[in-house]
Amino acid sequence: METIEQLIERLNPMQKKAVLTTEGPLLLLAGAGSGKTRVLTHRIAYLIEKGVRPFNILAITFTNKAAREMKERVAAITEKGDEVWVSTFHSTCVKLLRREIDKIGYSNRFSIYDSDDSERLIKLVLKELNIDDKRFPPRNILSEIGNSKDNLISAEEYADNAINGDFFKKTYARIYTEYQNKLRENNALDFDDLIFMTVELFRKCPEILEKYQDRFKYIMVDEYQDTNASQYQLIKLLSAKHHNLCVVGDDDQSIYGWRGADIKNILNFENDFKNTSVIKLEQNYRSTNVILDAANEVIKHNYTRKDKKLWTDVDGGDKIIYCQCYNDFKEAEYVCEQIKKGVEKGKKYQDFAILYRNNSLSRIMEEILIRQGIPYRLFGGTRFYDRKEIRDILGYLKAINNPNDDLPIRRIINVPKRGIGDTSIGRVSQYAIDKNMSFYEALSNVENIDTLSPKAKKSISDFVRLIEDLRNCAETMSASEILDKILAVTLYIEELRIERTEQANGRIENIHELLNKAAQFEDQNPDDASVSAFLEDVALVADVDAFTEDQDTTVLMTLHSAKGLEFDTVFIIGFEEGIFPSYMSTQSANMNAMEEERRLCYVGITRAKKQLYLTTAKSRMHNGKHVSNLTSRFLKEIPTADYENAFQGVEIKNKAKGNIEETPQPQIIRPNFRKRPVNNYKMPVPQDYNPDFEVGDKVRHFKFGIGQVIDICAAGADYEVTVDFDMPQYGKKKLMAKLSKLKKL
Repeated sequence: METIEQLIERLNPMQKKAVLTTEGPLLLLAGAGSGKTRVLTHRIAYLIEKGVRPFNILAITFTNKAAREMKERVAAITEKGDEVWVSTFHSTCVKLLRREIDKIGYSNRFSIYDSDDSERLIKLVLKELNIDDKRFPPRNILSEIGNSKDNLISAEEYADNAINGDFFKKTYARIYTEYQNKLRENNALDFDDLIFMTVELFRKCPEILEKYQDRFKYIMVDEYQDTNASQYQLIKLLSAKHHNLCVVGDDDQSIYGWRGADIKNILNFENDFKNTSVIKLEQNYRSTNVILDAANEVIKHNYTRKDKKLWTDVDGGDKIIYCQCYNDFKEAEYVCEQIKKGVEKGKKYQDFAILYRNNSLSRIMEEILIRQGIPYRLFGGTRFYDRKEIRDILGYLKAINNPNDDLPIRRIINVPKRGIGDTSIGRVSQYAIDKNMSFYEALSNVENIDTLSPKAKKSISDFVRLIEDLRNCAETMSASEILDKILAVTLYIEELRIERTEQANGRIENIHELLNKAAQFEDQNPDDASVSAFLEDVALVADVDAFTEDQDTTVLMTLHSAKGLEFDTVFIIGFEEGIFPSYMSTQSANMNAMEEERRLCYVGITRAKKQLYLTTAKSRMHNGKHVSNLTSRFLKEIPTADYENAFQGVEIKNKAKGNIEETPQPQIIRPNFRKRPVNNYKMPVPQDYNPDFEVGDKVRHFKFGIGQVIDICAAGADYEVTVDFDMPQYGKKKLMAKLSKLKKL
């Protein structure tokens, strides 16, 4: 094995400087493909070589996949590498909370709710509070609660802020408060609670905070541009004593503002952490010079960024190919044609990725891939752990692990069917409320519930006995062993076999895959393969963790999902105004919306190692109608010398100065950004709809709250209304009056 000094000598000058700068705050601006993981792993190894105990090093990533890769690479270059704490934000917080959450009144055996669990609990809360879920959709409520927790706003603080708010704000406050009460009763945390509760623990228990400050004397955070307010506070608290904080990120790849990420965390790092060293990693080891030039030229149109420019010492590269197709079917056929040509020349299907701004663009693409016989994988469909059969089996594990959690008990009580209907469940629920006990406690006291029939009592007693037997087995069994036991005693698979359908067979295969996952988990975690540890691992799985490079299939995924990945050849389809950039960003008065779209474009371009295609359709179906969009403004920002024009397979190459060779057939359709004809066309006035408000009136929107109308203009079948909303996080928005159901106050 090479020494760490020998390994460091092979780094480029900026990488080497980053590895050797170990004391004090460090901002490492790492451009796409600049070898940041290599720098982080070498930096950890160098710290250990210097005499820092692995126990005192914390490295935080955003995905389990990245954490695994980093840990493996550290272990490969230093003997003590596997002793370093490397994990995601959420995994880190779960470990801390398992040890310390009892200090703030929770049991250490808490459950972790995923989005489906949280939605089911919200529906239960709405039912108990007699609130209409059409007026207050559960997903909107969860979004509001999640945003609040990301910004460290508790239910109590939210309620205080809502005292002078409108009816909607006050109703949200009631729901948030009751939702948190239910979570606590179930000894459960939702996904957003994991970081929120850790910060609360540190604030309420300074001695616990100091304990972990002294443990984590050296902290490294990857993908820092994606951190939100709660993650920022967590890192600030942990690093406040020793100040040895290294954050790695790229403000040009900050693309998650819509889910709470705050680009200001990385832009203001030097102001927030005094005496910060700043090092830029700009040398790229992934893409060709042509691709990097395009990416640099696009992103420089953003104002909110730190100056940097990617470069490579490898000259040349194939030009980017821009193709405008007749319609979206022809666009998909063109992409498939290029993939087949590449495979004929010796490439593999896995060398190609098809990226898009919206999931809806994948449908036609999938149809043509199937027709053309091209194997593919779609990311962003139904997650493995969201499938009914998997949720059912995991429900048993959750019930065994924490019987006080009502949700999994309610899910499995009649799965497979055991004669316990909704009426019986309702009567047990009422008994639990009357006696102020959990649902499972009520089930255990079934003989005292006079409203139940003898048959229902027997079925419920048998179910409780089953759960108690499984709980006893779980004391000595591993996760895979208890899964086998569950399947044996419930006859779940036998019930599916009786159906004799392809769908049932597919579900059985999924259950077998869950067993494989449990066995794999045991191999990777020999010290703790318990039910609790397995459930924790499953709860923290992200979509990107499922991505592997061991299947020879073309990949379809959104641009957001593709971040952190790379492919030989990338197609960005739907490269059109209103799609990419999105319609919302083109209508937004907030410059940040368009800048985030441009950063997303930068991310998409830099996924390509050798070849990039940008495709558009002259006409495509949208909401059942044929629409025609302008080519994306981002194409205008790419130098014409960097791309070639094509029309459904016929390519016309640019000359040195960017002029296009003329050919009689076929006609080349290319965007003309220099001169656009003045459009004097006025949208017709709607014939069957008139809003009951006018400019200056106050209106209410179901999500954005109260605002003042500042402009109204005809837009065909509806009116486009500009509203300045009272809540500063929403500001001015353009809405369709009829569609958005604005109500005059």
